[in-house]
Amino acid sequence: MNKKLLFLSAACLMAMGTTRADSYLTVNDMPNALYYLPVHPTPTDHRYYDDWVQYCWGKTVRNTPRGKVAFTDAVYSVANISSTFNAAYGMTISKSNTPELYALLTKALGDCSHGTNKAKNGYMRKRPFDLYNETSLTPNDEASLKKNGSYPSGHTTAGWTFALILAEINPERQDTILSRGYQYGQSRVICGVHYQSDVTAGRMVASAVVARLHADENFMQQLAKAKEEFARKSGK
Repeated sequence: MNKKLLFLSAACLMAMGTTRADSYLTVNDMPNALYYLPVHPTPTDHRYYDDWVQYCWGKTVRNTPRGKVAFTDAVYSVANISSTFNAAYGMTISKSNTPELYALLTKALGDCSHGTNKAKNGYMRKRPFDLYNETSLTPNDEASLKKNGSYPSGHTTAGWTFALILAEINPERQDTILSRGYQYGQSRVICGVHYQSDVTAGRMVASAVVARLHADENFMQQLAKAKEEFARKSGK
């Protein structure tokens, strides 16, 4: 195969999500959320009432300390998501302080995207702020969010994935870690960029992502390194 064909083959693999430079698994390796998630509620569905009530609740807390947390939670990066768990985890999570854990979470974040990819593209649910023609708590993000399906919530998937992994590494603080992971998802409702059903579905996807990751040898090897790192740094 000549160099041109090799390049084209690599490009095709990347387009299909079959490369693993930034994740442990590929889109096609992940359970397809289109198959196991229920179809999201629509405005004519009785289930939609809860989405509407939660959206209204979210708007009432935007100008509160909880709203400030939701605004900070909106930054989607491994550094920001990791740092939101520092207090709950009982240790600063960073590239310099916990390099093995940080490497684990960095690649797992890519898997979170792979876990939501097919459902987001398949449903392309309109965001609540867009449906109601209102402003969200993060207006600078609205243009890009309108091009991305609302169901399931990608932020929630990432936050709950991180929470599950961190709780496994530090089970003594599992309650506080999982509580923070839950609230991370609720921040998306407060921001007005996701419905409650999006957030609930995101937690389900995260559980599927973590379960699948535990069947991957490379993930398990890095998880073991992160556990050893935690034991060494915490003296346990």
